[in-house]
Amino acid sequence: MLKSILGAGAALAMILAAPAQADELRDEVMADMPGLMEVYKDLHANPELSFQEFETAKKLAARARELGFEVTEGVGQTGVVAVMENGEGPTVMLRADMDGLPVVEQTGLPYASKRTGVPASGVETGIMHACGHDTHMAAWVGAAQILSDRKDEWSGTLVMILQPAEETGEGALAMLEDGLFERFPKPDYVLGFHDAAGAPAGFIGYAKGFALANVDSVDISVPGIGGHGAYPHTTKDPIVIASSIVMRLQTLVSREKNPLEPAVVTVGSFLAGAKHNIIPDEAKLQLTVRSYGEESRQQLLEGIKRIARAEAMAAGMPDDKLPKVTVQDPYLPSTFNTPEFTEQVMAGLRERFPDRVFETPPVMGGEDFGQFYLADPENIESLIFWVGGAPMEDWQKSQAGELDLPSLHSPFWAPDAEAVISTATEAMTAATLDLMPRNGG
Repeated sequence: MLKSILGAGAALAMILAAPAQADELRDEVMADMPGLMEVYKDLHANPELSFQEFETAKKLAARARELGFEVTEGVGQTGVVAVMENGEGPTVMLRADMDGLPVVEQTGLPYASKRTGVPASGVETGIMHACGHDTHMAAWVGAAQILSDRKDEWSGTLVMILQPAEETGEGALAMLEDGLFERFPKPDYVLGFHDAAGAPAGFIGYAKGFALANVDSVDISVPGIGGHGAYPHTTKDPIVIASSIVMRLQTLVSREKNPLEPAVVTVGSFLAGAKHNIIPDEAKLQLTVRSYGEESRQQLLEGIKRIARAEAMAAGMPDDKLPKVTVQDPYLPSTFNTPEFTEQVMAGLRERFPDRVFETPPVMGGEDFGQFYLADPENIESLIFWVGGAPMEDWQKSQAGELDLPSLHSPFWAPDAEAVISTATEAMTAATLDLMPRNGG
């Protein structure tokens, strides 16, 4: 998509050669960058796992207090809420996520993480900011600094949150259930960003409407009647039944969904048996299911249950030994960018970043940022956008087929942090100032 927007190499070269739009805000961001890069490197070298972000929360909460925010720690276990009231006006919430991933870093950076920890799996592992949350937090600090310095330019209430456990999809809901919108000012506008591994550093992408998908995790237990592998006629083979379920599930998207309505049903795990010549008495499947709207979600989930039961019945399983389908709760809801608000913010950013802002299709990845909007969709406007992080030289080589870029969650993901942080700081700050003008306009 981005390649088609930017066009051929000559067009890209013209964009890169064009001078950046200079103004006081950009100058201020660039003056802050040496300090923000030190923040970034410290965060990168010292990542913490979901709901274990104790040091991260403590050091950034202290930073916010120094800037004049009223800070509360321990919201939703390890979350931080920093509030600055500055007269009448709207309430704007800026969010950054804090957690790293159970990934052993292989970037070779001089400040690479050597941290280890124990995630929910119980297996000790290396920890890495392989999803770029360190750039998110550094830009959060940058926006907090400038907005604190420019209090005479805006009016309203600024709520800046550091959210835990985005990687497990639990952190936003944990903060909401701990009273985020009752104990603290409820926002009129919610803003966030995420670095993007497939876009060139410093470019901004956005989607209007659905931006990220519903994420459901589904477990299917398929009973059978076990026995000797040499005498299959005396058994009901759960491996064959489960295999039929896997194949039939493919028709949910290919034959039951409108081709113009995106959906994904992926079987990520198939476990059964322990020996060559034994037919087991159970097989287990684990699925990830992606959709956008609630109607589409329910269609997929009901279809999974129907197919699992029907394939077992076709194999002759009795009614009391049909598959058990479990949909994990809570699920991760889709992220929705309210269209008019999205266009309002992006109109301002297009002026500020000529030829660097592009509209992109929604993705099937998940993000719990959508929980904030869903808490009060009648009264909250919401937007999460992307900031490209692929180093420009690497991105150009990838477009020429000379290099495969690492994805988010890769042990090799090393964004152009300076470009991500400076762009995101400027974008988040500029958008907030536009939403909270001193004159109330």
